[in-house]
Amino acid sequence: MSKRLLSRLLGMFQSRTQVGVDKAGNRYFTRVEEVDGAMKERRWVEFKGADQDSTTVPVEWICWLNGQRKKAPTPEELAELEARRERVKQNIALLKKKEEEERKTGMRPVKKIGKAESPNLQSFVKQQFSGTPPDQQKVNTLGPEEVSRPKDATHTEDATTDNDRSSEPTGTGATFKPGTWQPPT
Repeated sequence: MSKRLLSRLLGMFQSRTQVGVDKAGNRYFTRVEEVDGAMKERRWVEFKGADQDSTTVPVEWICWLNGQRKKAPTPEELAELEARRERVKQNIALLKKKEEEERKTGMRPVKKIGKAESPNLQSFVKQQFSGTPPDQQKVNTLGPEEVSRPKDATHTEDATTDNDRSSEPTGTGATFKPGTWQPPT
């Protein structure tokens, strides 16, 4: 048993291939090993120093370790991405500085949304759910209690019997009235 363990440990160090190193000094390795009769690639990182802080691993290497990337990131790709991140940080700093200057000089007033500027939801609902176009609609001056119909009111469209109802959808939706559908019995 100890021979087998020793040979496995020696094989582990001999058959590994270093794929790359990140700017923090972490080294990335791969090895092909047999798992359940199939050859699989195993990927891992060896951290530089005693502190094994996984937050020091760049996103590109995390994707490679998890198998989301087939190939390891190249040093050129890592340098390009780092330069891009720096440009983004500089742009953010410039925009924050510009915004602060505009606030101080009063060139750009701070917009506050109050009750007077809130959208009119009643007109939106009427436009969306009524059969008439918005330019032909009348404005409803009645309150919600006056608009709702009493339950004993009968209209020709509402006076359907249980026999006429179907569980299958029919129609174009123009005759739909909220609260009138009942599940089949």
